[in-house]
Amino acid sequence: MRKIKILGTVLFASVIGSGIYAFATNNEAPIKVKQAFTKKFPKVKKVKWEKESNSEWEGEFKIKGKEYSANFLEDGTWKETEHEIKRNEIPSTIKTTLDTEFPGYNIEEAEISETPEGSVYEFALEKGELNTEITIDMNGKVVSKVISEE
Repeated sequence: MRKIKILGTVLFASVIGSGIYAFATNNEAPIKVKQAFTKKFPKVKKVKWEKESNSEWEGEFKIKGKEYSANFLEDGTWKETEHEIKRNEIPSTIKTTLDTEFPGYNIEEAEISETPEGSVYEFALEKGELNTEITIDMNGKVVSKVISEE
């Protein structure tokens, strides 16, 4: 009986220990991701890494006081960089699209998203019970729209 208790305790400790190890190292990005990040953002020294999915990592960092996030696949492939912008940083062509196609909506969040395919503006809008996420290209054309109710 004593051997079973000892064996059970050792097994339990091993499971807990491996779980703690897995949790602690979950935020340690692979070397290929870190190398790709350093190549893309050579002046950035402080990065907080989180695993976004089985194959994607997100690094959060600041450039000139602005918060950025960049996503990379485990093999180091860059997927996207985003950063928030203030309302006064939204170009007039984009404001015109917002005013014309989404009258009465409040801007909850505004970001610029850069990908290998190009850059777009992303907005989280709110009007009453409606929440809308839209993407507008650099020319002011709405390229995607997702509407949901609270």
